[in-house]
Amino acid sequence: MKKVTSIVFIFAIISCNLHGQKNNKTTKKSLRKMENNLAVATFGNGCFWCTEAIFQQLNGVEKVLPGYSGGNVKNPAYKEVCTGNTGHAEAIQIEYNPDIISYRELLDVFFYTHDPTTLNRQGNDIGTQYRSVIFYHNNQQKEEAELMIKQLSNEKVYNDKIVTEITPFDVFYFAEDYHRNYYNNNKNQGYCRAVINPKLDKFVKKYSSKIKK
Repeated sequence: MKKVTSIVFIFAIISCNLHGQKNNKTTKKSLRKMENNLAVATFGNGCFWCTEAIFQQLNGVEKVLPGYSGGNVKNPAYKEVCTGNTGHAEAIQIEYNPDIISYRELLDVFFYTHDPTTLNRQGNDIGTQYRSVIFYHNNQQKEEAELMIKQLSNEKVYNDKIVTEITPFDVFYFAEDYHRNYYNNNKNQGYCRAVINPKLDKFVKKYSSKIKK
């Protein structure tokens, strides 16, 4: 659950209950080749309300879709994923132009905007659905992810060991419609103010030159 204050905690419970219907969106298989020279990256690094809000601001990113990946339950609903029993992580699927922004640059943002050393947890968001995971679509992405983790570890960027999973992409299930563009549509909501705003402020300070104008 997304637990920041008691109010936010209650909101998350209500949200799960009101929007617990099965997700009937079409699953998306690995997108190694896309039209218009776009590429795809799939990450899980905490609440997808946060990660969508961050990555959609990057120049070269054409689309960010929230959803679920890495589990063993077909067509999961948000209410099911909230239990932590589906094996799925809250994830985002990013369609980007590699001529403008590289996969390595996306990885840099990925590691900077969450804590990759906390197992199944990001702040007060606790559960396997919030785990740090990179779903690679090809060997090049796998190698780049492994290299970045090695470099970050060698440079001792973090005090604790990086626990980010690097796993092959299988299927991505689209989240329910109300999750899309969540932050931009709900900026005054408690979780957005208490959790997403600080993340965005930190992100903007470092990556101001890479943000869309």
